Amino acid sequence: MAIEKKFVQEGFVKASMNEYFGKQLSKAGYGGMEINRTPMGTHITVYAEKPGMVIGKAGKVIRKLTRDVDRLFDVDNPQIDAQEVKKPELNAQMMASRLASSIERGWYFRKAGHNTLRAIMNSGALGCEIVISGKLTGSRSRVEKLVDGYIKHAGKPVDDIVDEGFATAVKKLGTLGCKVRIIPPDAVLPDAFKVREVTEEAETEPVSPEAAKSDIKELVDKESEGEVADEEEAVEVAETVEAEEKTEETSAEKVEEETPAEEKDEAAETDDSDGSVSEGDLENEQRRLVDGVWQHKHEGYDYWHPVARVHKEDK
Repeated sequence: MAIEKKFVQEGFVKASMNEYFGKQLSKAGYGGMEINRTPMGTHITVYAEKPGMVIGKAGKVIRKLTRDVDRLFDVDNPQIDAQEVKKPELNAQMMASRLASSIERGWYFRKAGHNTLRAIMNSGALGCEIVISGKLTGSRSRVEKLVDGYIKHAGKPVDDIVDEGFATAVKKLGTLGCKVRIIPPDAVLPDAFKVREVTEEAETEPVSPEAAKSDIKELVDKESEGEVADEEEAVEVAETVEAEEKTEETSAEKVEEETPAEEKDEAAETDDSDGSVSEGDLENEQRRLVDGVWQHKHEGYDYWHPVARVHKEDK
């Protein structure tokens, strides 16, 4: 068989099988089917509003459907699976069947069409189109079209994102055809775009150097008068000063403990050689080592200064 004939044959089998399922499962709320051919056989997924009616009691109905598909359509090892449709309002085949049954029950076609359109759009669909054709109001056939939202009519997006369903309503005057086309809420439209919002940053005016100098002068005057510093800042400053004094005392004590006696003697000798007063001649003397330089303070000079400093006597 040529490849073209094979494609035509597969399409004919799929359409015939869809029509067969629509007649057999009309009470179960038939909502379409999918065919996947695998090396193990042909997997057929049937979507319905009531999957329990598709399976039947102890699987009686689904076994009958499998036997009929194998016998009528010559499908290799068919395996039928029933799936429930979560939102029937977004399934085009189900809504077309509902519209056709409403018209058969005696509803006016325009009222039935608007109710169906409203139910589909309230479920979140991006767009919907309903076409009812046949002897609607008179002896001559005509077409009534109801459109809402965004709908595509041509191109590849029609095959990808548009769901289409068809059903017939048989009345005394003739048969009416009901076609429903729906674009679901999660469909990605090819011409959709989003405008990005650009936030404009406020431009800061440059400060002139004269104004900056005047501000600095005011701040210095306030600090000298004591207006800027508050009580909390004064407390923090006092605490930091006390902490620094404690760390200096502890570091001096550690240094005195770590330095051996020999180094102290050598330091005392170097101090004598430089002309400073020795440790024995000074009273209440304290020493510390800061950056490799020995410092001390004693009576008469109660502040830290280098040991090698020569004290000049007051004349």
